[in-house]
Amino acid sequence: MLTIRFFSMIRESLDREEMTLDWDEGLVDINAVKQTLADAYGEHWREVLFQGNLLHALNQRVVRPEHSVADGDEIAFFPPMTGG
Repeated sequence: MLTIRFFSMIRESLDREEMTLDWDEGLVDINAVKQTLADAYGEHWREVLFQGNLLHALNQRVVRPEHSVADGDEIAFFPPMTGG
């Protein structure tokens, strides 16, 4: 099972803070997870999850969307952060 968390504007846009996704061998990387969610929840989810500036974290480390995932992982999506 994967734990998926959504932060900030992503959470607000999808109206969801956290969810779980049953593990499947087809979920080879974060892109596959995003595609599975978009297929299940529709075009709005696809638009939000495939934004060019979306940040991805795997087990609390920022990674590229091509990073592989494994059963039990935690994936988080959040917008880029700015500071000053």
